[in-house]
Amino acid sequence: MLAMVRLRRGVVGESRRVCHLIPVPRGPVPEHLTALCGESIFPGEAEVLDGLRGMPCHPCLLRSAPAGPGVLANAG
Repeated sequence: MLAMVRLRRGVVGESRRVCHLIPVPRGPVPEHLTALCGESIFPGEAEVLDGLRGMPCHPCLLRSAPAGPGVLANAG
């Protein structure tokens, strides 16, 4: 399962407050979470979003897209 998070105001500048996709860990909560793009998110740095909003992290989106021929055949 994936969660969508965005870094809080003041942690980074507004242009870097993109929405990351993070695999929800099973078991104990780790020291930090790692977004699909590789960015480390530490406790208190991000807010969990309850739906689609804000600018997406493009590398996270690319890594979450299903693979296979013809997946995007009808796009655009």
